[in-house]
Amino acid sequence: MKNSISTIFITIILLTALVGCAHKQPQLTKASQKTKNVIMIIGDGMGPEQLGLLLTYARQAPNSVLPDGKTGFDKIIHHGGSLGLSLTNAHNVLVTDSAASGSQLATGQYSRSEMIGLDKDGNPIPTVLEKAIQEGKSTGLITDTRITHATPAAFAAHQAHRSMENSIAMDMLNAGPTVMLGGGLRHWIPKEANIKESASRKELEEITQGAVRIKSKRKDNRNLLKEAQKKGYTLAFNKSQMEAAPEKLLGLFAYSAMPDAIRVSNSLDDPARSIPTLKEMSSKAIDILSQNDQGFFLMIEAGQIDWAAHANDTGLMLHELVRLNETIDYVLDWAKDRDDTMIIVTADHTTGGFGFSYTGKDLPRAKTLPGKMFQDRSYKPGYNFGDQNVLDKLYAQKLSYTDIFTGFDELSEENQTPANLARLINENTAFPITTAQAQRILQTEDNPIYEDGHSYLGSKVVPELDNKDEFFVYQKYDNRQNLLALEVGADQFVVWNTGTHTNTPVLVFAKGPQAAVAPFTGIIHHTQLGQFTIDTVSGQ
Repeated sequence: MKNSISTIFITIILLTALVGCAHKQPQLTKASQKTKNVIMIIGDGMGPEQLGLLLTYARQAPNSVLPDGKTGFDKIIHHGGSLGLSLTNAHNVLVTDSAASGSQLATGQYSRSEMIGLDKDGNPIPTVLEKAIQEGKSTGLITDTRITHATPAAFAAHQAHRSMENSIAMDMLNAGPTVMLGGGLRHWIPKEANIKESASRKELEEITQGAVRIKSKRKDNRNLLKEAQKKGYTLAFNKSQMEAAPEKLLGLFAYSAMPDAIRVSNSLDDPARSIPTLKEMSSKAIDILSQNDQGFFLMIEAGQIDWAAHANDTGLMLHELVRLNETIDYVLDWAKDRDDTMIIVTADHTTGGFGFSYTGKDLPRAKTLPGKMFQDRSYKPGYNFGDQNVLDKLYAQKLSYTDIFTGFDELSEENQTPANLARLINENTAFPITTAQAQRILQTEDNPIYEDGHSYLGSKVVPELDNKDEFFVYQKYDNRQNLLALEVGADQFVVWNTGTHTNTPVLVFAKGPQAAVAPFTGIIHHTQLGQFTIDTVSGQ
């Protein structure tokens, strides 16, 4: 009885303290929330699991490229920033896609799966970017995917489906952000550009200086590049053109997505490199946008964290996180001595269900320890809890899984053998596989089950599903990356739950004026996060 009373008493004290803390938070008003500059950085697919990978690498990798053990996320918290947790689900569903989640972040209202800039009923809703323009602010969108891809599209377009990228490009041009930088040239150039001898093709070859593959996905002959020039945009297709551009800028640096982060890492010191990094695009955008005395809104997306997670490619995902961290560091340094800038770093959703895990493989040998309790016995854990050297090995990956399999597919048919697949994997990763493992990948690419009749998820195969584990596999037409991840998982100490999105809440980091930061703490939903951002930009 005494213990029960003590427990109740302690609970009352804790609740009272929490309520007291809540009352001590700044009382928010429209005026106190409005901030001159707002920079929102979105790691697509970057859940707590992905951040765990980056933080573990930063702190424990023997040869980390982040030698001080600190990430941009650490710096936000250690320099007065806040940390919150946000639910991501779209309207009436458990799991979101990037389009719905981006729309919720951009509008502050619930959206439905795969919609762009619409509310749950399908109505166009003004976005934070559009409201910033109404406030007289400069605005910008940056991505390392296509500029018309779901996340950036949600901030400057209104379409029924995310796949309508030709229409999204027109919407974005009409919305008129000051700066748009990313990939996706294919949705901006006329259909006739696909004809090698056409005038459009020759003109594009000249202005792009051979930096971008020229092929159109449009069904009409609208040349959105010329329309952009008439609206005052300077066009850029390589790093030099971007750096030389003045006030208003449209940069399209790839036919589709920009290079993945392993390719970026491999080419970073190459003097002939022509494609800008996410950090370089962000730096240029801020240089332009900060010239406006009224301030600016900028959304920066690291979109390929999600793609690496879909493929269960841990090495690539680590590179993507390091590249994002580089951008966050730059933004924090730019805003370090300013009291007029709000920085929000979050994710649209979580992908893959990644985690490090201990295994029963290669159990450690017994060893002696100097401590008192091990004078008469050896130390021998019952599991292999993971070698820190694996972190360096993950970062040492030379090609993404996608590029490895692309190289395999480019071999002649007679050379597409398990031995050659194993060779490509072993040459480009630090986790070698055997020819037998390669054969298993190739044999099961259309039927992802173990030979004992169990699926990779550990459940019995259901005959009516035709032996296809579609719950696990993201791209049903090519699951080889996922299968490779499973083969090397024990050596990497890595597990993946799925090849798709999950509804795990994402973290929200915020740094800026205290009154502006306060709403971003606690447990919220992405619609609230979006509305808080709108309030911070416009005070409305």
